[in-house]
Amino acid sequence: MPTVSLFHGIKIYMYFDDHNPPHFHAEYAGNRAVISILDATVIKSALPKRQLKLVLAWTELHKDELMQNWELVKESNKPLEIRPLA
Repeated sequence: MPTVSLFHGIKIYMYFDDHNPPHFHAEYAGNRAVISILDATVIKSALPKRQLKLVLAWTELHKDELMQNWELVKESNKPLEIRPLA
């Protein structure tokens, strides 16, 4: 599971050859979420509200890069690093 970004203690990662719809995984203090890339919505989450809001804001800023990485990992290629949320 390659890490794509890390900010405010939140780890963003994608699995190789993962299932549709395009999504990524986020983890904070042992809590996890699955976020849809196309519409920046929560598929599943146990993240605290503050961290979830940060992840969703970051998603909106980096949708194109996330989709590019989705295509890379679908083919078992390493994703590119994406700038963290400042």
